[in-house]
Amino acid sequence: MGSSGGGDGFEVTKFGHGRVALIGFPSVGKSTLLTMLTGTHSEAASYEFTTLTCIPGIVHYNDTKIQLLDLPGIIEGASEGKGRGRQVIAVAKSSDLVLMVLDASKSEGHRQILTRELEAVGLRLNKRPPQIYFKRKKTGGISFNTTVPLTHIDEKLCYQILHEYKIHNAEVLFREDATVDDLIDVIEGNRKYIKCVYVYNKIDVVGIDDVDNLARQPNSLVISCNLKLNLDRLLARMWEEMGLVRVYTKPQGQQPDFTDPVVLSTDRGGCTVEDFCNHIHRSLLKDVKYVLVWGTSARHYPQHCGLGHGLNDEDVVQIVKKKEKEEGGRGRFKSHTNAPDRISDRVKKAPLKT
Repeated sequence: MGSSGGGDGFEVTKFGHGRVALIGFPSVGKSTLLTMLTGTHSEAASYEFTTLTCIPGIVHYNDTKIQLLDLPGIIEGASEGKGRGRQVIAVAKSSDLVLMVLDASKSEGHRQILTRELEAVGLRLNKRPPQIYFKRKKTGGISFNTTVPLTHIDEKLCYQILHEYKIHNAEVLFREDATVDDLIDVIEGNRKYIKCVYVYNKIDVVGIDDVDNLARQPNSLVISCNLKLNLDRLLARMWEEMGLVRVYTKPQGQQPDFTDPVVLSTDRGGCTVEDFCNHIHRSLLKDVKYVLVWGTSARHYPQHCGLGHGLNDEDVVQIVKKKEKEEGGRGRFKSHTNAPDRISDRVKKAPLKT
């Protein structure tokens, strides 16, 4: 009996310098927003679940390419697999930023439901990893230390949680006043911390007071796809949250090339000179003597920098390589010989004719 064919693929190949996922309930305007921002046509209609698979589009912004993913709507119970919810959330996990599209005319409860669904599968929105050092050991029991007073958890409770996970030898160090949930997240170790912007669409159908209240909430933005309101601010906010850094290259003795920047980000590799060199070519790193940097990260122009120097947006970098050894040596005398090291390997000269 032949094996059955594979199902429809849901994951989309990563492309561009960053990835943004559109998540939200059905019929809140995700497909319309994708069509507005990228020009990629995504089917939009007045019934729910028009979009059934993942539709990618590319936003060209500030000389960079940002991949925007239109995902099917999420419903309550998606974390258990309702409405292909697990696959939708898995794609969101691989993105650099989540845009949670909400309907401004609907109830505020939608935001809580979506956040709860994403948290149930290990996504933490707008949070940073807790400052807890945790390491499993072979022997030695549990070592519990703290550098700050703890109000939510004590040593006994920490021991009980570790015993629940069948961990009897470990080192735990709290560097902040963390909660029980934070400790569990660190022990599980599979949580993903992602930035999220709450985008309220359809503001043209609610009153100005409601729009004002929504716009003042943290990490929130109000737009209208119908009237094309505030879309430029949405792109600027996406750029700000993703923290992309454009670095321009300058060949020695020539003008900088401002047409094609090298795009770095803290989430994808880092923003130091070393990351910049690796981005161009892996073998470049061992040939670097020093780099010259112009821009906001330099104290004076140009600044001689090492590999650990952090780069800012729109910096110009010139790499100075180490000089290769000349073949002929210096002056009259060769600095190195081409003869073999061992005498026995040397070619014997022909005996003199007498």
